[in-house]
Amino acid sequence: MVRRAADSADRAYTAIRQWIIEFKLKPEERVNELKLAEALALSRTPVREALNRLASEGFLVFAPNRGFFCRSLDIADLIAVYELRSILERGSFELACQRASNAAITAFARSWADALVRYRRGDPDDRLRLDESFHRQLAELSGNDEIVRRIMAIHARIRFVRRIGNEPPQPRRLAEHTRIVAALKARNAALGTRILAEHILLSVEDAQHVLKEALFRLYVSEAAPLGRRAA
Repeated sequence: MVRRAADSADRAYTAIRQWIIEFKLKPEERVNELKLAEALALSRTPVREALNRLASEGFLVFAPNRGFFCRSLDIADLIAVYELRSILERGSFELACQRASNAAITAFARSWADALVRYRRGDPDDRLRLDESFHRQLAELSGNDEIVRRIMAIHARIRFVRRIGNEPPQPRRLAEHTRIVAALKARNAALGTRILAEHILLSVEDAQHVLKEALFRLYVSEAAPLGRRAA
């Protein structure tokens, strides 16, 4: 019975997290627990457990006496998330320089060379998947699973806006990936972290552009929300 309850909470977490990532639950929308439970054919207990977990990971905000809300699309919040991402990825790169085996680094470099060919002929979704895979594999070389989980959670939170940024091919970002791989092969932590800082940097102007486009797409979308609009 305990295992079954845990499975239900995990299923609710996975489904609701995906709806948030895809903005089927929109920014600032109040989450309707009953509707979510009905949509998932679950009781409200595993749904509430999933919502608490998502709030702890930054996907939702809990307001006492009001319930759970999706986070707003806010410039300051987006820049803060990118700053955290930069700190974590630079830290994981330093650890990778210290800990990763030569064989693992060679395999990573080979994987990027293969991905580069697919990236150039892929659509925006393919390019985003390849980009996330590059950063996930790089983090995995740190040997720290907690850092990997945190980085991938951040990627999930910013996936929608990152997809917009990846719609036209980005030659500069591809070149930076290649330079990051070269720095890792040389185990040059100072160079690699400097490239990563430039690679992940999000300016206020960039954030304004991406958020403006994201909000336009969200609110002209025909996707029906699964929660209730906040006042």
